[in-house]
Amino acid sequence: MPVTLALTSLAMIAFAANSLLARAALAEGAIDASSYTVVRLVAGAVVLAAFVALRGGRASLAARPGSTASGVALLAYALFFSLAYLRLGAATGALILFASVQGTMILTGILGRDRPVPRELLGLAVAFAAFVWLLLPGLAAPDPLGAALMVLSGIAWGAYSLKGRGVRDPLAATAGNFVRAGLLSLPLLPLAFAGAPFGAASVSGEGLWLAVVSGAVTSGLGYVIWYAALPRLSTTQGAVVQLTVPVIALAGAALLLSEPPTPRLVLSAAAILFGVGLAVTAPKRAAASA
Repeated sequence: MPVTLALTSLAMIAFAANSLLARAALAEGAIDASSYTVVRLVAGAVVLAAFVALRGGRASLAARPGSTASGVALLAYALFFSLAYLRLGAATGALILFASVQGTMILTGILGRDRPVPRELLGLAVAFAAFVWLLLPGLAAPDPLGAALMVLSGIAWGAYSLKGRGVRDPLAATAGNFVRAGLLSLPLLPLAFAGAPFGAASVSGEGLWLAVVSGAVTSGLGYVIWYAALPRLSTTQGAVVQLTVPVIALAGAALLLSEPPTPRLVLSAAAILFGVGLAVTAPKRAAASA
């Protein structure tokens, strides 16, 4: 149990740190969004591929784990994530991302079954209402374009997660998908240096370092740790523990980035996490006999 707790805690901290690193790199223009995306994906691909190669030899990589569709979804997630953090605070972005990912997966599950249980519907309704309240116009509302970009990032990540369900070797599949996404992202660099389509390239040493850490450590090593912890957790535990990611990001943003949380953000975060928690822990309805 102590090992499981330690691995799980490290993985959640790593995933929350991705929001802090992106905001720190992008908010002050230390690096542009396109370059940050490319460096993050390539660094993650290198670390994950190295772990898979060391663990299973060349054969595991030669089998080309993962898929092109998953690589495209991963690239979409990473790019929209970077663009959103040009406009959003770290905690707000993490909460919108989390809500969008979980909402995508829960809705897909509900639409794929004949009769969702009432607790799932109640949880989804609570989370959705709180999410709408967070985004309503007002002094404390997040930037609309930034919020929309993060919603798209969350939808892409939700689709990526759904695509990867049931794979035999999730770490190898993740490595393969990062390699594909990294290769697919490379055309963003010449476009960025030409000044299009997401703004001119701007890369400082600090921005480059933050992107490498996000890709190699909090993404690459984060997944290695997460997949070491995941077999020790039940499906419900694995889903519920991810509720901590926005909370960790909120605390980290306040302590490290001087982004004090607003009452609106704290209350909406609590309601969203409560609603999602209700939905993911709902007992599944038994299938009807034929």
